[in-house]
Amino acid sequence: MSARVLFRHGANICVYAVVGWSPQLHLMVLIGRCRVDVKRSLRDTNPQNFVTNHFVVSNVIIFMGWSPQIESRLREIRMMIPEIRAVIADDDALVRDQLRQLLAEETGVEIVAECSDALHTIAAVRSRKPDLLLLDIEMQEADGFQVLHCISPEDMPIVILSSTNDQHAIRAFEARALDYLLKPFDRLRLHTAIERTRAELVKTHDRHLTHRILDLLAEARTESQTDRRLVVKTGGRVVFVDMSEIDWVEAAGNYVEVKTRSGSYLIREGIGSLSKRLDPSQFVRIHRSIIVNVRKIKELQPCNRGEYMVVLKDGKQLSCSRGYRAKLQELIAAQ
Repeated sequence: MSARVLFRHGANICVYAVVGWSPQLHLMVLIGRCRVDVKRSLRDTNPQNFVTNHFVVSNVIIFMGWSPQIESRLREIRMMIPEIRAVIADDDALVRDQLRQLLAEETGVEIVAECSDALHTIAAVRSRKPDLLLLDIEMQEADGFQVLHCISPEDMPIVILSSTNDQHAIRAFEARALDYLLKPFDRLRLHTAIERTRAELVKTHDRHLTHRILDLLAEARTESQTDRRLVVKTGGRVVFVDMSEIDWVEAAGNYVEVKTRSGSYLIREGIGSLSKRLDPSQFVRIHRSIIVNVRKIKELQPCNRGEYMVVLKDGKQLSCSRGYRAKLQELIAAQ
């Protein structure tokens, strides 16, 4: 199997479900079907075995638009390509010696445990959490399939089964073994199996990376839905009110009254619904019927029972209920 593996930028359907379809996103997903050279990636790793995926950074920025926040978040995303941590399980000491010598010739393979029976193998997998289990089918006391039956799905590593003959091959692949090796081991055949293991590990880490990207895109979509202007129909005309112009908002039955320095506007919408469309870093609810723009606050005056009187820059005084006080203090502290 080639050491080059497909970089999966995320299934088209999953991405579209999260962020919605657009020509730009579709183009990005198509471009995303590039190939990543695993050996080159291993050479480029830093001492912590991390690889920065510059393709992801650049193309997600192309889709979402550049901003310091997006770029800094994306550059935190890393695709980790670790060494293969392997457990050898065989009741024949000579076979274990041969495997140890052959694996020593492979780049990036660490043997974390050697086991001669089923019980030690199961214990080693549970405690050492290896990436790979090289397992002899014909061990004494219990065969390799019984060992696999005792390992939980959460602890199950990639499995390569081995035997002196091929009579167990079909059963091995039914047990979802990655490969099946005949003893005595052939150096080239073992190398191919290790490369397949490495490719599987990269796919696993790539899936984790894809989930991180989808989460970030979902956050970006949510942020993009935060309105920058309110559209208000008043007096037979449509008025666009910039969020920065809003001083405060007050509920009025099935309506909300938006207060600005130049006047007020009545919108047929509940205050809870409107609060979801306002920037949470700028607007805070201080009462079940009042939302205020924190940038318009001049001072806070303590009142009885732990409440505040919120004084705006234009002199307007608004009551802050005790239940909303903590959120108000938190948002002001962040300004």
